[in-house]
Amino acid sequence: MNISAAASPGAHAPSHGHDRHGHDHGHDDGASRTVYGFWLYLMSDCLIFASVFATFGVLAGSYAGGPTGKDLFDLPYVGVETLLLLVSSFTFGLATLGMHAGKKAQVVAWLVVTFLFGLGFIGMEVHEFAHLIGEGAGPDRSAFLSAYFTLVGTHGLHVTVGLIWLAVMIHQTWRFGLDGVVRRRIACLSLFWHFLDLIWICVFTFVYLRGVL
Repeated sequence: MNISAAASPGAHAPSHGHDRHGHDHGHDDGASRTVYGFWLYLMSDCLIFASVFATFGVLAGSYAGGPTGKDLFDLPYVGVETLLLLVSSFTFGLATLGMHAGKKAQVVAWLVVTFLFGLGFIGMEVHEFAHLIGEGAGPDRSAFLSAYFTLVGTHGLHVTVGLIWLAVMIHQTWRFGLDGVVRRRIACLSLFWHFLDLIWICVFTFVYLRGVL
């Protein structure tokens, strides 16, 4: 009988931070804290958007003798923008399904498609802003237009950040594969992207649809 082993009842116990199946509890706790922290960030972002929505609601009728939403907004054009963002949310969902299936090439492909749809959305939004400013309906024309450019521009800035994040994740997924860190980052980006999709639906309804009707 091995006396030293018998004298050490913890000799065959799992090492600190791991259970008998080899799971790293410290790593799991770190992942949980990351996701929890990202949810806190999204809630703070909700406050930002709530503030700009409230500001637009107050100033929506302050035209200063200038053009109104009915004069400016091209609803079919904005409808195409909306469709691009909605489809990008769907393709991101397909990328997430591929991630759960462990299919790296499928994840990269759908992230690239999502990036292209998001880029198309931003391109159309920049074109819309340039057209309005060219028509003399810039943010300095009235309080209504100031609030409009602030609200839609804030959302567009978030989408631009999302596109940069998408490009980074495409690179990381292709280079490092679907390890725990990459999966966690894609999961956080998925929350962010779908959040922006929901915000845009509110923008489309509250700003464009209400402005035209």
